[in-house]
Amino acid sequence: MTPANTPHSEHSRLMVLVTGMSGAGKTTVLKAFEDLGFEALDNIPLSLLGNVVNPTTDGDAPPLAVGVDIRTRDFDAEALTDRIEALRQRPGLRLKVLFVDCEDEELLRRYTETRHRHPLAKDRPILDGVILERQLVSPLLDVGDYYLDTTGRTPYDAKGFLAHTFETDKNPRSMAVFVTSFSYRHGIPRDADLVFDVRFLRNPHYDPQLKAMSGCDRGVQAYIDADPLFSDFIKNLTGLLTPLVPRYEEEGKSYLTLGVGCTGGKHRSVYVAETLAAWLEKTMTTVRLVHRDLEMTPTKETGKSL
Repeated sequence: MTPANTPHSEHSRLMVLVTGMSGAGKTTVLKAFEDLGFEALDNIPLSLLGNVVNPTTDGDAPPLAVGVDIRTRDFDAEALTDRIEALRQRPGLRLKVLFVDCEDEELLRRYTETRHRHPLAKDRPILDGVILERQLVSPLLDVGDYYLDTTGRTPYDAKGFLAHTFETDKNPRSMAVFVTSFSYRHGIPRDADLVFDVRFLRNPHYDPQLKAMSGCDRGVQAYIDADPLFSDFIKNLTGLLTPLVPRYEEEGKSYLTLGVGCTGGKHRSVYVAETLAAWLEKTMTTVRLVHRDLEMTPTKETGKSL
């Protein structure tokens, strides 16, 4: 997904169009935008979308976050795409599109647990509605600037993503870097730009004294440090990223997501992600660390926030 590079004034008003799959968390995202100082509106009819903001008279008005999805009256992905392109040409307005997504299996679980009806599955199985909706909204992926996969994320994770992403949007010269550890059992993060598999390292899971610990604990870290391959791996990994990260930033990328995976997402990937994030913090303004599959572990955030 490639961000639009339409030139804009430094003082133009930011408008984020939030779209994507029903049940993926659009309402939660809009609430997070409100907490970050945005004016949030939901389900504005497409015919009125252009009237929501008047950049020539809004002056110092707060940035906007507007929700549009399959439930919106007169929704049509192709028509919305045309309106997006037209709005991107309006002077004084910076339009960004955020596509909020989630894996089908988790969407099905969410609808089943809440007993909510899917808007396209009133007289059919929920999964059929999810599949149909994905077909209808897929054209919007091509015009999106940002992609947020809420699979396995908490509302706190989503808010942290938005805070760092749109703080960076205020300063286009600053790229946010997201580092996430994960378990291969639960799948590779779909929003990862680069993925590193650390399952070759010795596994602390098989040490009875370390099994219950995580990669945030000193005992596990010392165990992994003692692996003969670890030191050279970190040296080679940072050597690889040293020229790559600045090039991503030079190409205009707003955020870069690095995934580090192991079998359980608890020991090796956590420690390597911690090590990688600490290294990145030496040169990057905004670095965010998330342990996706490590329960009861707070998210670490560094750099500026909104």
